[in-house]
Amino acid sequence: MPGVGTGGEPARYALKLEVLYIEGCPNHRPTVERVVSVLDEMGIREAVHEIPVATIDQARTLVFPGSPTIRINDEDIEKDAQGGVSGFSYSCRTYAEQGKLSGVPSQELIRRAIYEAL
Repeated sequence: MPGVGTGGEPARYALKLEVLYIEGCPNHRPTVERVVSVLDEMGIREAVHEIPVATIDQARTLVFPGSPTIRINDEDIEKDAQGGVSGFSYSCRTYAEQGKLSGVPSQELIRRAIYEAL
């Protein structure tokens, strides 16, 4: 299975992993920790770049759907994510999975997005 460690050194892939966030977002740190945990579990050694979104103009430029946002190779982990009617949002974000809303994406959503990017 791609990306799964074999007990030796973690595998390195050409993945660009970013967590975009608004300063003070209570879900920023738990999201970064969850991404790192999933990468460790999958045996993948890649840096997670944390990108602060400081202004509404920056949110617009980045087409930022809300905090926190995970992008892998410039793609949102939720393929159909949109930041409101205008295409961006400078606010908190929720992830909908199996009928539940959460400010932190599930490990399964993160894992699936990583597998798709490999």
